[in-house]
This record gives sequence, C-alpha cells and structure tokens, in this order.
Amino acid sequence: MPPFHKALNVVGGGTTSNGAATFRGVIDPIWSVGAIPHGGYVLALIIEACIKHQHDTPHQDPIHVTAHYLRPSSPSSFEVHIRIIKVGKGFTNLTAELVQNDVVKVTTHLIFGDNNPNSAQRKGPPLTILPPSGYARRLPLYEHPSQAKREALRHTWTFHPHVVWAPDQQLLEGNKSDSPLRTTEETVGGGGVEWGVWFEFTDAGERVTNPYLPFLVDIFLNFPSLLPKSERVGLSTSWFPTMTLSLEFKFPIPPASSVHHSARTVGLYSSSKFMQDPQGRHEAYVEVWTAPTNIGEGKIEAGWRDRQVCLAVATQMALTIPFEVNLNRRKIAKEDNAKL
Repeated sequence: MPPFHKALNVVGGGTTSNGAATFRGVIDPIWSVGAIPHGGYVLALIIEACIKHQHDTPHQDPIHVTAHYLRPSSPSSFEVHIRIIKVGKGFTNLTAELVQNDVVKVTTHLIFGDNNPNSAQRKGPPLTILPPSGYARRLPLYEHPSQAKREALRHTWTFHPHVVWAPDQQLLEGNKSDSPLRTTEETVGGGGVEWGVWFEFTDAGERVTNPYLPFLVDIFLNFPSLLPKSERVGLSTSWFPTMTLSLEFKFPIPPASSVHHSARTVGLYSSSKFMQDPQGRHEAYVEVWTAPTNIGEGKIEAGWRDRQVCLAVATQMALTIPFEVNLNRRKIAKEDNAKL
C-alpha cells in the first residue's frame, strides 16, 4: 500500500514510431475509486511524466492542462506519449496521452513555462493581487486546521488509509434545504452548493508538489452527494466519472521549510451550480490552498489566513452513474487481461 509519492513512479524509455517521447509506469490499485483508478491520480502520472520530459528546458513548470478522459483506465502498466507542439519564449505547448494495451485512455494538452515570480524573465510592473488588497481572493475555509475535526472518508475511496480530512461544517450548513442561501422566484443568481475540507497526506514522507495538484483538484464531494434527500429522491450510491478536467497551476508551492505552511496538508474548496440530464451531468469548480498546519496541530497565529496562497484552480464536467457500473469494470478488466 504505497503512499502517493511512491505511486507516482514514472520512468523514461525512448520514443514511439512516430517520434513521441515515451514514459512508463504502473497504475497502483490503491489510488482508486471502487474498481477504477482515481482520475486525478491518473492525470498526476501524466503531469509527472511531462515534468521529467521538461526538466532540462527553460520551461520546467506546469502552467495549465486540459484533460479528456476517453475511457476508464485500469490498475496495470501504462505509457505516456509526449509530443511538442510549439516552443516559444515564454511557454511550451505539448500533448500527452496515457496509453494502456495500445488504447488511448486519457488525452491532454499542456502548457509549461516558468512559474517563479522572481524569474529573470519577468519584465514590467508586478501584476499580482494579494492581501491586503481588497480585490484579493482569501482562503475560503472558516476553521483553522488546528481546530478542525477529522471525519472518515468515503469508503469507495480505496486510498483512505493514506489520507485524512476535516470538512468545513459552516460551508456544509449552507447546503441545507432550510438555509437562508436557498433561492426563491425573486432571487437573481445564487443556487448550487459549496464544500470545503482540510486534506492531509498521513505519511511523514509526503510533500505536496505539482504532480499532487491534479489529484487534489479531483478530491471533493460531487453536487448530487451534497443535496438534501428531498432533492435526490431515488438516487443510490453513485459513481461520478470525470469527462473533462481543466487545471491551472496558480502560485508556486512554498518550500517544505516554510514555517507558515504545512508540507503535506492543503485546503480544498469546491462549488457546483448546475446539474441536468443526460446522466446527471454536472460541473465542479475547485480551489487548492496552502494550509498553515496539519489537522489538529499547531495554533492560531495572527495573520495566518492572509499568508495562505491558492496553488491551483480547476473546473470539470462529470456524470452521475450507478456505482455498479464502476464495479463491473473490474470484471471487464480481468476478461481483457485474460485475452492478452
């Protein structure tokens, strides 16, 4: 049962017949939802391969990635095929495909650059909005992690032995049917649900790095799960497969030596506003923030909230499918492997 940083093992290995750089690895079954590898973890493997590919270039930092999940992946060997599309002064555009058994499972377009705000390439006035500016976005969680209460993760997330979380109760209160935030026929805008949590990797050797962020933006409770029972009549345990995911890497990750930021705990915030047929299609907006301490540790210090920065923002389109469909994929995967 490897921790996340060991489950990200990707190695280089030559090129394909059409010239794409190739990286290889094995998708670990622990980091799954039911029988299907977690979509954010699969994207993290692609990001890890691309970071290694870009290591000796001026553009080493992921800036943006858009992923399309064409087919469910399986906990087995894979290849990532990387092709350079354009190399400019400030950014490199490339594509990367995750392939299993000669079948493309995930296809991505990525932008790499230099995410260091102190880079010598920076010219002109600084264009960064941070506290104390009133236009700055601030940490959207209410409780300090030292005061937050841990809760059990969803049993369908097979990686739960390696992580813990503490949901933000005040955000959850706003989702109730009797909340003053609910809309009426006189409301302009509004609607939807919000959710937030402090999320911690329990292994002492974990350190949040850029490949962790695709996994973290895919950790949230989906819109249907946050609705009161009166709004989801007949809905049983469901699987919420991601169809598309778009992720922007925001501020650089603080060093592990930072006294104001935890190295393995983050704050997650999500919101969703629309859901409709077919298949309960819904969107999710997610932010990943630094955390001042691990859950249940440390103490509240003056200015702690304004010291936190947003590491990533993401949007995705997901479906609502009976969980039996997920579990049936295990049987299909075994049959496919038996034919090889």
